[in-house]
Amino acid sequence: MSLALDIVRTYRAPREVLRHRIGATEREDRALAMLMGACFLIFVAQWPRLSREAFIDDAAPLNALMAGALFGWVVVAPLFFYTLALLVHWILQAVGRKSTGYMSRVALFWSLLAAAPMWLLAGLMAGFVGPSPGTSLVGVVALGAFVVFWASGVIEIAKQPASRQE
Repeated sequence: MSLALDIVRTYRAPREVLRHRIGATEREDRALAMLMGACFLIFVAQWPRLSREAFIDDAAPLNALMAGALFGWVVVAPLFFYTLALLVHWILQAVGRKSTGYMSRVALFWSLLAAAPMWLLAGLMAGFVGPSPGTSLVGVVALGAFVVFWASGVIEIAKQPASRQE
């Protein structure tokens, strides 16, 4: 199934889509592509807000703000998310679950990618409307979507049979 359709399906059945995304074989290239795609989309979501900030305040030019956001989302954030996935894997192993590190990574990375459209909407709100209760609400909904997708993913991988052990 296509990536876009899987993202839409995730809003209805996140665990089913995650099972499909994990697949029968471990494909680390797909996991990395999910993470980098999600981080790039979240970086793009920052553009309207950064443009607004550069227009309102001349302290930092738009290019400097964009460079900082690019470094943060495309270099630092993937390292953070890999570390977070490793910690979740270790926690699941400590409580006796038989999930693999790959499954933990895919659960986190897919959650980020599936919630990316909400982050794009939040970025548009921040750029065009500015600070407002509506902008805050969309940001909370985006964060909530990510948390729900990730929590359901962790629940799904915690139920995996012992045969998928690394």
